[in-house]
Amino acid sequence: MIDFLSQHLWQMWAVIAVLCLILELTAGDFFIICFSIGAVFAAVCAALGGGFYVQLTVFAVLTLVSLFLVRPFALRYLHRNDEQRVSNADALLGRQGRVVEAIEKDGFGYVAIDGDLWKAVVNGSEAVPVGTIVRVIGRESTIITVERINN
Repeated sequence: MIDFLSQHLWQMWAVIAVLCLILELTAGDFFIICFSIGAVFAAVCAALGGGFYVQLTVFAVLTLVSLFLVRPFALRYLHRNDEQRVSNADALLGRQGRVVEAIEKDGFGYVAIDGDLWKAVVNGSEAVPVGTIVRVIGRESTIITVERINN
């Protein structure tokens, strides 16, 4: 078993590279991809017949090099507008939606925005009937505050 693993160590490095790429998809901060780059070069080294310690050295060195060269480059050019980017429910502010369940006076209803249903309250004291177009003006946890849009 040990002989088989030592002869096919490049496959282990390839699996590590793919797993690191998959993990990078969940993180998105270009940190884990540096380990993937190191694993790819270690796999090439293993396929060319390099010893295990040579493979580890190649992995460590190229991971560090990519941490200091690739990651800053990727962050600079692929995350340019991070300061202006809103995420999650904050991205709903200012968006328009359609009332799908009437919003009662001093009560709740539901608004559809891009296919998602959001629990909503109305800004003001009037009820809003089904089918009315509204704009999101606020958010408290997962409940949005809306106002009617006058057509």
